[in-house]
Amino acid sequence: MSLPLPSPSSLLRTLDPRVPLSVKRCLVEPLLNRAYAAPLAEGEFDDLEGRRVGLAIEDLGIALGLSVERSRLVLVDAAPEVVIWGGWREFLCLATRREDPDGLFFQRRLVIEGDTELGLTVKNLLDGLEEGIAQGRLGDWLLRLERLANR
Repeated sequence: MSLPLPSPSSLLRTLDPRVPLSVKRCLVEPLLNRAYAAPLAEGEFDDLEGRRVGLAIEDLGIALGLSVERSRLVLVDAAPEVVIWGGWREFLCLATRREDPDGLFFQRRLVIEGDTELGLTVKNLLDGLEEGIAQGRLGDWLLRLERLANR
């Protein structure tokens, strides 16, 4: 008799706190910096230089701290000035631009806590980008994750 496999969300919730920041940096930073290469090079993220933004994906139990250093997105361990939190599907909608970011925030499906001005800067930055971050390999990965979750 075989044991049932844990769901991807319970596996992530269990593993995330145990994964060292250095490993997360190796996995996440290259994806983000490739996805945002053009806007970073054009200086669109300059207002976030040295600022700390937290992303909390509640239903997966994942929390990441992000900052911009020398025109690169980096994961940070310091306490965030603002946290944007919600479910993974809401973040997927934001990443793929399936839904208007304003709608996600106004419906409180994504929530900003802390330095609201900084949070709105981040939201407006994401809203102003011509494409969502889910392009190329990152987009393929996110869509596969969504299919897995819907099984």
